[in-house]
Amino acid sequence: MKITALLASAAMALGLASAAVADDKTKVGFVYVGPVGDGGWTYEHDQGRLAVEEAFGDKVETVYVESVAEGPDSERVMTQMALEGADLIFTTSFGYMDPTINVAKKFPNVKFEHATGYKRADNVSTYSARFYEGRAVQGTIAGHMTKSNVIGYIGSFPIPEVIRGINAAYIHAKKVNPDVEFKIVWAFTWFDPAKEADAAKVLIEQGADVILQHTDSTAPQAAAQAAGNVVTFGQASDMAEYGPFPRVSSIIDNWAPYYIARTKAVMDGTWTSVDTWDGIAPGMVGIGEISDAVPAEVKAEALALKEAIASGEYHPFTGPLKKQDGSDWLAAGAVADDGTLAGMNFFVEGLTGDIPQ
Repeated sequence: MKITALLASAAMALGLASAAVADDKTKVGFVYVGPVGDGGWTYEHDQGRLAVEEAFGDKVETVYVESVAEGPDSERVMTQMALEGADLIFTTSFGYMDPTINVAKKFPNVKFEHATGYKRADNVSTYSARFYEGRAVQGTIAGHMTKSNVIGYIGSFPIPEVIRGINAAYIHAKKVNPDVEFKIVWAFTWFDPAKEADAAKVLIEQGADVILQHTDSTAPQAAAQAAGNVVTFGQASDMAEYGPFPRVSSIIDNWAPYYIARTKAVMDGTWTSVDTWDGIAPGMVGIGEISDAVPAEVKAEALALKEAIASGEYHPFTGPLKKQDGSDWLAAGAVADDGTLAGMNFFVEGLTGDIPQ
């Protein structure tokens, strides 16, 4: 009996020790708007999650839920993560903004990080990348590569992030090709391969021989490949499987360093609510390899622009620039301030069509 009791005590002690080790782990949750296999936006966020696991090993536990609709569904998922012991939760889509704030109020001891939004709280940080810097580089290549002078752009939702991207691409395409015209199709989705493919096909039918996208799947790449002589650019991820043509370069979102740093801050107790907006220079925005389908002189020009942006020598929104209605926006040499860029709700002069409300 004494031996049995001793074994039982030892087993209980071992169980308590195991529980203590488990409790010492920092639990990090990720809420994704698309599937991890989308080949774009969510794929790159999940690469960041895997980097956290690699960086901290058994000191962390990561969990994720994919394909979470923006709105009430996301609030339910975040709440469940918090109830299940998450110490830090990354919510990785603009439409998660209000749900993140709502859930954070109920769980003041949980830290939240919201991607691409602007609402913060004591336990809510915001973070985004200056994707428009990459769009300027893409626009430069696109302006040179088009033969029809029609560039198509697949917009997801008419939010400042997407409007900035359209404007930056257009400004720089126009700089190298004054005859260029942009046609925009709004898909009203982040990830829907069928809708994205249809949008690409519509733009190609309208004469576009270059397609830019602010949606997350590789469906536009496939549609361009099927059409033949249509240039594309990878979005959020390299999408290199469609290179060297139609995909001639890409914007790559590199979230790993940020995710590692913020997880470490929770671990060591230094986490505070911050707003982070990084671009090419810190490496949050990468430019994927420019393929040999792009003429050498165009590649050199694009890479020089990338370096000028990274060094701070050049800003993609530098005047003189007017708004679409012809009113003055930036005087010669003036640079757009972050406040205007963060809330951008207008097209620049030369773009046609209205921004949906």
